[in-house]
Amino acid sequence: MDTSGLGGQTPVPPRDDAAQHVAREAVQQLSQVLWRERELLDELAYALEVEQLILASGRTRWLVRAAGSVETVLGDLRSTELLRAVAADAVAAAFGLDTNPSLRQLATELPEPWTEIFGEHREALVKVTQEITTLADSNRELITSGFRSARETLLSLGESTDGYAADGSAVSASAGTARVDFSI
Repeated sequence: MDTSGLGGQTPVPPRDDAAQHVAREAVQQLSQVLWRERELLDELAYALEVEQLILASGRTRWLVRAAGSVETVLGDLRSTELLRAVAADAVAAAFGLDTNPSLRQLATELPEPWTEIFGEHREALVKVTQEITTLADSNRELITSGFRSARETLLSLGESTDGYAADGSAVSASAGTARVDFSI
């Protein structure tokens, strides 16, 4: 058993019935919180994908609602992360480990079946987090290109477009002045 991640500590299984009950309750509670976190991360991936479809379509009517859904799920995730930290500390205390253990540490240090269960939770969380990162990056690019396009449109009012620069921005020749309220 690798104990290098926990300061050389070896987890001590609880010896008496009361301590075993507390340990069993702690690991079950942590597993339930991890399931909830996985569900929320799936909801976040869905909300980001909906947002991406709206952005890609160019029809922004539902964009504010989609962004609100993302923010709601993120708020729920923050609360669940706090619950996970508390539950993980309870597991660490029940097994005599240092506080604030990572899921990887728990997956390698706890006895079966929890090693396998927490290992599976960790793998699923890593996978969905990577998916969310990809979606968020893509959405950020779509928003940036939409902003750039809108900005160029506003700047080109009263100008004709001569072509495009190497970076994709419009190159315009001035055809007079136009008044645009950029504070809008």
